[in-house]
Amino acid sequence: MNQNPDGTRLFYAGVLLLGVLISSVSQVLLKKAAQKQYESRIREYLNFPVIFAYALFFGTTLLSVFAYRGIPLSWGPILESTGYLHITFLGVTVFHEKMNRRKIFSLMLILMGIAVYAIYG
Repeated sequence: MNQNPDGTRLFYAGVLLLGVLISSVSQVLLKKAAQKQYESRIREYLNFPVIFAYALFFGTTLLSVFAYRGIPLSWGPILESTGYLHITFLGVTVFHEKMNRRKIFSLMLILMGIAVYAIYG
């Protein structure tokens, strides 16, 4: 029998969060690849960054399937919403995108939703 269900759930939640982070990185790879010019249409899709990004997406799918073995389904959308935080951070650091009040407010709402679920869910 499982002696530490909370610790086990936290492990699986960490696996799902890792998958969300990896998925965010793969999205950045795809965006970087899309900003380049290629000599042919086929090269736009058959190049290392694009293939690697899709391999990462496949890996995150496997991580999600594994993670859902140990966490309730209701945790999924909450943990997946952290991807918005990752994408915003990566957008600002990698692509030098600008933050504005609306984006900050939106991120604060996401964080508050995660906090409310963590406290009362």
